[in-house]
Amino acid sequence: MNKTALIAMSGGVDSSVAASLLLQEGYDCRGVTMRLYRNADIGLNQFHTCCSRRDMEDASQVAFDLDIPFEVLDYTEEFKAQIIEKFIRVYEEGGTPNPCIDCNRYMKFDHLLEYAAANGMEYVATGHYARVEQEDGRFILKKGRDASKDQSYVLYMLTQKQLAHIRFPLGELTKEQVRQIAGEKGFVNAHKHDSQDICFVPDGDYASFMEGYTGRKHMPGDFLDEEGRAVGRHRGAACYTLGQRKGLGLAMGEPVYVCGKNMAENTVTVGKEASLFRSHLIADELNWIPFDALQGERKVQVCTRYHAKEQTAVARILDDGRLQLDFDTPQRAMTPGQAVVLYEGELVLGGGTIREVF
Repeated sequence: MNKTALIAMSGGVDSSVAASLLLQEGYDCRGVTMRLYRNADIGLNQFHTCCSRRDMEDASQVAFDLDIPFEVLDYTEEFKAQIIEKFIRVYEEGGTPNPCIDCNRYMKFDHLLEYAAANGMEYVATGHYARVEQEDGRFILKKGRDASKDQSYVLYMLTQKQLAHIRFPLGELTKEQVRQIAGEKGFVNAHKHDSQDICFVPDGDYASFMEGYTGRKHMPGDFLDEEGRAVGRHRGAACYTLGQRKGLGLAMGEPVYVCGKNMAENTVTVGKEASLFRSHLIADELNWIPFDALQGERKVQVCTRYHAKEQTAVARILDDGRLQLDFDTPQRAMTPGQAVVLYEGELVLGGGTIREVF
């Protein structure tokens, strides 16, 4: 009896090639595209972001070319509640959210795994560049072979139960090899550009998106210098992220950066770049992959943002169950709300959500 796989097809080249490779391995495959929102509901042109009509048509065409069943699953209400509204809430609370990780957690590897199981499908497969292996009776997650495309950072939250039913067919390939396969297959999306920004904010203007979506205008407030003196006016503290330099509209004789925010007072503190560096962070909402819990102190490599260069730190669990990382050298603009992911070589140990930096 052939193995069965539900292929999450976004309309892009990666998931299309993932489906083709699993077919070659003898899997019985079914393609699905997740409708996560309707573009008109969030003020977007239907042809300029994922979940567009074109993306669904591209996914459908590839499924037709591969002769596999295909359908669109509507998860718009779940995406609104679990991704978009959390995105807005975290910004309004002073953090910087990571909606792509939340989408993987709650949509691709929660709802899709449930759907697959309910329909007798053993695996869910995606076009992520990462690898799942088994070692000593436990599933482990490793980086993709193509370091420039590795997506393990956004997958650190996967559980043992989930990893047992996930396939990443592209884990051993480079992007160039994937495009070559797509071209040889004649896929309509073989040369389609990769999506770059958050899917529901493709222009990167998070502040305007939040205002348009909620109908709430951000309240202007004071920019403060590091001595607490007002140096200008901002358009709302939620509109800024730690480390931001562009778009401040301040003339202070030297470059200044967002160094802090006080949401209760609606103030944004700016200062020199040197003020952005911290040596410690605390994270919660932890998930560990090769073991159930981190024991003792452990020297690890750490990423505090997607595609950041790994940094060395000592990891330990505090008495309250949270993770503390003490870095060998100070790190720039580590941001509450972002994910922190721990590695040993190619192995993903796990990670969590940054809550404090000091």
